Amino acid sequence: MGMTDPVSDMLTRIRNAQLVRKSHVDIPASKLKMSIGKILVEEGYVEEIVAPETDKGERYFKIKLKYFNNNSVIEEITRISKPGRRHFVSKDEIPRVYQGMGISILSTSKGVISGKQAYKLGVGGEVLCTLF
Repeated sequence: MGMTDPVSDMLTRIRNAQLVRKSHVDIPASKLKMSIGKILVEEGYVEEIVAPETDKGERYFKIKLKYFNNNSVIEEITRISKPGRRHFVSKDEIPRVYQGMGISILSTSKGVISGKQAYKLGVGGEVLCTLF
């Protein structure tokens, strides 16, 4: 049986890698996960993304994790919209994470963008995850 929620898998891999202080984590590549990764880089939660490599027919990309004073920069990362229960919001309902200290990542008609960008562009969409 295949994986039902690849985004959740990606977030769990990041969470687990940070718990054991890994320098990077390998994630099976997909356009959606790559664009979530790019937002994490833009917002300063991870160091960088290393382009996909093919390993035994499967494509992976590396996310270099970021630490500050020996603590991981990402304190909490939560999946919001799940395959069994999608969570859509209008532009006025975009969640503010910890009074703007964190970010939400949305899948919109303008692509996968952060909650702040979605608000600026005036678009709503599916809330993929929140983190701070």
